[in-house]
Amino acid sequence: MSTLTSVHRSTTSLADGRELHYFDAVADSGRASFADGRTLPPRPPVGEMRYDALRDEWVAVAAHRQTRTFLPPASECPLCPSTASRSTEIPAPDYEVAVFENLFPSFSGPAGTTLDAAGPSPRRPAAGRCEVVCFTPDHGSSFASLEPRQVRVVMEAWADRTAALSELDGVEQVFCFENRGEEIGVTLHHPHGQIYGYPFVTPTTRRMLASAETHLLRTGRNLFADVLAAESAGERVVAANEHWTAFVPVAARWPFEVHLYPHSHVPDLPALSDMEREAFGPVYLEVLRRLDAVFGVPMPYISAWHQAPVRTGRDLSYAHLQLHSARRAPNKLKFLAGSESAMGAFVNDITPEQAARMLREAVL
Repeated sequence: MSTLTSVHRSTTSLADGRELHYFDAVADSGRASFADGRTLPPRPPVGEMRYDALRDEWVAVAAHRQTRTFLPPASECPLCPSTASRSTEIPAPDYEVAVFENLFPSFSGPAGTTLDAAGPSPRRPAAGRCEVVCFTPDHGSSFASLEPRQVRVVMEAWADRTAALSELDGVEQVFCFENRGEEIGVTLHHPHGQIYGYPFVTPTTRRMLASAETHLLRTGRNLFADVLAAESAGERVVAANEHWTAFVPVAARWPFEVHLYPHSHVPDLPALSDMEREAFGPVYLEVLRRLDAVFGVPMPYISAWHQAPVRTGRDLSYAHLQLHSARRAPNKLKFLAGSESAMGAFVNDITPEQAARMLREAVL
């Protein structure tokens, strides 16, 4: 199923059989006609999932990821367009947005049978899908540097791939996200994100849906919609337009944390209207640029789309984006200490009201 409206997708294969999709604002870009002339090794074997009975969570074990590319110089970036002298993961000499299967996936392949069902901790193949999303061919750029029209292409790619991965055998949840900055573990500087097709519903989503179900039974209302309503006219709003509101949540865990909600209750990105997709870019870009302006240095962050699982909790879910940064001062980071790492009990050094005020007052 395709969700594309004003954006066009063309598809080809890389030398080892992985899929590559180009997303363009114009039809018939011709990018898919460029062949991948590299000689690549066989794709890595499917990893393994092990069940943690104490936490009721699955942990993926993907040992092949130890050899993944780590902070190469710009001249060796695998996400830049190919040139006459160097072939990369993207064979075309230029692109708008490119999405391809990860060379070092945490999850890959169709659903498989249980490997070991003995004892309290069964194991099974880490089936699913991992894709890389290249937001721009410009290596030295960032998402915050994009124009709204470019963000629209990214949005269409997210929605299209969410719909496609949701139809894969064994995928239970689709997660679109971006990691930015070495401070939070980025291994490639080129502006990019990832999409995971998980073979389970993630612990964070299960916990939020349980809270939403309790709220619905108690009040008859959707929890996420009530959170948005409570924040929309408050002092923690950072940016807004007719279709989206960005705010610092009242119980933010991180020094700088911003949630971005559409004003309509939809389960996932494919369900967003054409107007909502168009209106997302201006608000999100304002948030990113304010984050960078707070201290005058690039803000490291994790930006995560929360979408409904494929088969459960769809009525309870409310698609929205959550972004957080570990930077608490120009030269200081928040590290997860004993309380956060061991107990999951967060202590924030900046009040959410102060963080929202700093973001609103940042000079763009």
